[in-house]
Amino acid sequence: MTRKRRSDGHLLRRILRLTGNWTEAEDCLQSAYVRMAERQNGPTINDPAAYLARAAHNIAIDRSRRRLVRAEEENGIDLLFGIADANPLQDEVLIARERLARVRDGLAALPEKTRVIFLKHRLDGMKYREIAVEYDISVSAVEKHIAKAMFSIAQLAADG
Repeated sequence: MTRKRRSDGHLLRRILRLTGNWTEAEDCLQSAYVRMAERQNGPTINDPAAYLARAAHNIAIDRSRRRLVRAEEENGIDLLFGIADANPLQDEVLIARERLARVRDGLAALPEKTRVIFLKHRLDGMKYREIAVEYDISVSAVEKHIAKAMFSIAQLAADG
């Protein structure tokens, strides 16, 4: 009996090195004993101590692998839920495209001078004074052209 306890203690320490947890090592050894007991009706086990050692070792490795796979799966799922998609939703894209089409149509409907003055200010970043000098008109006239364009575009965008 002392020899069995001594070999069990040695085996338990060996399994403990694999699992890192005393309770887990004991569970692996217990499962190995159960496997060996189940095989009593089957083929004869020539070296029960070696069988027990190998079975406990394999059980510990299997459990460790299962834990790793579960951890990877959980991390993978957590990562997927944590990823924010910066892209807008499809319906938002469609709404934005429709609004842009209305703005384009509104710009096309503006008188050419008003449209060009508005685009020079908004797209090219020109100041009112620069536009006034280029077209030889007053700054107030530039303001009126831009206000007219903005009002027209705002109404088209709101109508949608």
